[in-house]
Amino acid sequence: MRLGVAGWPVAHSRSPMMQNAALQALGLGDWRYQLLPLPPGLFDETVVALPGSGFRGINVTIPHKEAALALADTASAAATATGAANTLLFAPDGTVIADNTDAPALRGAIAERLPLAGLTVLVLGAGGSARAAVWALVAAGADVHVWNRTASRAARLCALTGGRPLAGLTEVAALRAVDLIVNCTSVGLRPDDELSALPLSPRLLSGARLVVDLVYGKRATPLIAAAHAAGVETIVGLEILVRQGALALELFTGRKAPLAVMRAAVGL
Repeated sequence: MRLGVAGWPVAHSRSPMMQNAALQALGLGDWRYQLLPLPPGLFDETVVALPGSGFRGINVTIPHKEAALALADTASAAATATGAANTLLFAPDGTVIADNTDAPALRGAIAERLPLAGLTVLVLGAGGSARAAVWALVAAGADVHVWNRTASRAARLCALTGGRPLAGLTEVAALRAVDLIVNCTSVGLRPDDELSALPLSPRLLSGARLVVDLVYGKRATPLIAAAHAAGVETIVGLEILVRQGALALELFTGRKAPLAVMRAAVGL
């Protein structure tokens, strides 16, 4: 049985190492999880052919999450509400089922640290991961504010998933305090990225109770480093990666995912 992660680019993904470690731990040594580098023009036709090549399902990353939802025959509430799918399951009857495990993974990680209802949240970004974050947090009862460099994208996101769009840096600066900051931008992905690329004053950052950065790499991102320096608790991107991957693995295999094994495989 085969599984994989489709994206463009996708060579940097740590999903194969953690998923193959999990499959071994579950006694599924005849299963294999692999990279699927697919340019946008080849996504649909390749995915349709995957079940015939022994694939049970795939994870989906940038830039294919919206295309994955459009390709599916049925979709979960999370995928439908966020307009994006990060998991496709191929049923024996040929049905393609879309799901979004980003949303419950983020919600579960935060809920272990803070009660979600009533939190004041600042989400940075307006892409697919931000849609999942806003939908999950609004559904849990949080008051979610959304900033993006292009204000119209933040407005469209909030119209789809809830939340309050911030029109610009002035409105971010006007926030009195936030309990939770979630970075869904790409800031921190490149070695030369700086915290100044994000609209966070020292006051706003140091007043937060928890900071989540979905970006991960070999070193702490500028946001995570600044949060540590300010004494603010953090959740790193690798933790969210593991959690969403674990939920996907459970959909693929019907088995409980070995979280400890998956964390160890990515160096957590």
